[in-house]
Amino acid sequence: MNKDLTRLLRPKTIAVIGGGAWCQQVVLQSERMGYAGQIWPVHPKASEIAGHRVFGHIEDLPEAPDAVFIGINRHATIEAVRVLSSMGAGGAVCFASGFSEAVAEDDTGGDLQDQLIAAAGDMPILGPNCYGFINALDGALLWPDQHGATPVDKGVAILTQSSNISINLTMQKRGLPIAYMMACGNMAQTSQAEIASALIDDPRVTAMGLHIEGFKDIREWEALAAKAYSKGIPLVALKVGASEQAQAATVSHTASLAGSDAGAQALLDRLGIPRLSALPDFLETLKLLHCYGPLPGGRIASISCSGGEASLIADMAVGTGLSFPQLSDDKRARLRDALGPMVALNNPLDYHTYVWRDEEAMAQAWSGMTGDDIDLTFSIVDYPTTDPTDWSCATRAALKVRAETGARFAIVATLPELLPEDVAQDLMAGGVVPFMGLREALAATRAAGQISPPSAHPVWLPATAEATQTLTEGESKRALAECGLHVPQSRTVCGPAEAHSAAQDMATPFAVKGVGLAHKSEHGAVRLGIKAEDVAVVAAEIGTDSILIEEMITGTVAELLVGVVRDPAHGFVLTLGAGGVLTEILRDTASVLVPSTPEDIRAALGKLKIAPLLAGYRGQRAADMDAIIAAVEAVQAYVMQNADTLGEVEINPLLCTPDKAVAVDALIRKA
Repeated sequence: MNKDLTRLLRPKTIAVIGGGAWCQQVVLQSERMGYAGQIWPVHPKASEIAGHRVFGHIEDLPEAPDAVFIGINRHATIEAVRVLSSMGAGGAVCFASGFSEAVAEDDTGGDLQDQLIAAAGDMPILGPNCYGFINALDGALLWPDQHGATPVDKGVAILTQSSNISINLTMQKRGLPIAYMMACGNMAQTSQAEIASALIDDPRVTAMGLHIEGFKDIREWEALAAKAYSKGIPLVALKVGASEQAQAATVSHTASLAGSDAGAQALLDRLGIPRLSALPDFLETLKLLHCYGPLPGGRIASISCSGGEASLIADMAVGTGLSFPQLSDDKRARLRDALGPMVALNNPLDYHTYVWRDEEAMAQAWSGMTGDDIDLTFSIVDYPTTDPTDWSCATRAALKVRAETGARFAIVATLPELLPEDVAQDLMAGGVVPFMGLREALAATRAAGQISPPSAHPVWLPATAEATQTLTEGESKRALAECGLHVPQSRTVCGPAEAHSAAQDMATPFAVKGVGLAHKSEHGAVRLGIKAEDVAVVAAEIGTDSILIEEMITGTVAELLVGVVRDPAHGFVLTLGAGGVLTEILRDTASVLVPSTPEDIRAALGKLKIAPLLAGYRGQRAADMDAIIAAVEAVQAYVMQNADTLGEVEINPLLCTPDKAVAVDALIRKA
């Protein structure tokens, strides 16, 4: 991340190349934002554009411009970029399409994008196929269309790979101050992470929202997360791609459970960046972060003048990870003084309407729901659409609470349309979060409490060699055992006679398995609890050329899946979950990235639905967690030693007992 984007993003001079309607819009929108710098249109035939003198050629400009909007066709764009780079321009937005995004329709697009990158040299470019950016702090923008941004003194930065979504987000009516809106386009040369890194150097940026379609360079994202955390700038993401991807080439359970989205989630978790799933949640989270930054946790209090609303927020918070702490004695005393004896004191609290319109009493009651044990207090207020000013007492009471207590406080409308924009702006100006929508408020609060330091350990990056070889179960176990994995004593034999002989040297009972089948249980090729005298018969019934005979493990507390899949976009995805033949039905999994610390592994196991089994359910003995973690670390060691060739590893099941963890089935796929 060594590109200097300062001149491009905070320009004192802007050039606009082209004469079409898009280019005229850039000039007009700059003027409407009150841009105080120089604007230089460039066109070979026009004499003036939107009242500005036109320069016939780029070379005629008075000096190298800081920022340039290039609104001409893709072939001419390449030459314009070459000239600007040689002049020493600060950077350019390449509006034209028809580059790598159009390869499916025009196979020359990829070559043209390569030419564009070469022409740019060290000069930063945004795009191509890019709308550009709005800098609402300095009134500077390279933006060829309508937008809803207004000048601000400080605010959040939003970066998206979709120009259309960026336009829509500027039109929000939620009171959110947007300092920068960036459309990243193809990111041919300058990546989303690089742009984000440059923006957080502006001290007027309070938080950053990232609409991400894909991670281009993991190392850049790791550097961004570390830099943002050190600067105290919270990052949140709206990451698309949650739908399942076809895994046609895979042969394991793990690959079907840990596709690309699991890798993306694991990477975001590792970077300490919360993930939102909807644009309203995304905006409300940024609003909260703009006011207060990350929350210490998810302890909330709610006060409303309706039992229905108190019940609604209580039910909607179920499963979010947010909690309603019981009222302390101090809170009860303050609330009793404010509300009298007729109100049942609880959290969430229905304070009825005894103090409504009495601003002092309302503020006193609402203040009673704040305190050091509460991370955010909600006051649920729905402003009437008929006459919102009739509810102005609520606005003044909320501002009074914030001013007198300094507590993190929010006004929450159950429906987004029941909190007017002007009221939201007044609340924001006074440090009160104006949440539009109860569901959105809960999602934002949860996300703001999930921001954490990024991992200090870089993700282990995989190679790209195609994994075409599948090792046998015996080969896989031997390879993993060399890295410290505990496996049962076993023999691989050919035919019933060898099976009978091998059984004499091991302890019964046995597991007898066919060799060479990806999913042995589906072919009836796994037989358990076999006595020594029956091994030969069972081997003949299974019928594969080779037979694996191994000593069975007894005293199992739980069966786990431990698998690693190479994900080119995110590294090696380590999936832990409920194992055995029902793995894909239960789909009880948690994913992290390699390498993960023992603490990370323990935390992931704790998220599983079968975690109570591992801990000792209903008086049963607990599994040996240290042995389980050692087994997972052994798998990680194998992965890192074989990263250049590895496609995937799977242990299913890892049998967990009170004193050991043993891999009784294993699969490795590699180049």
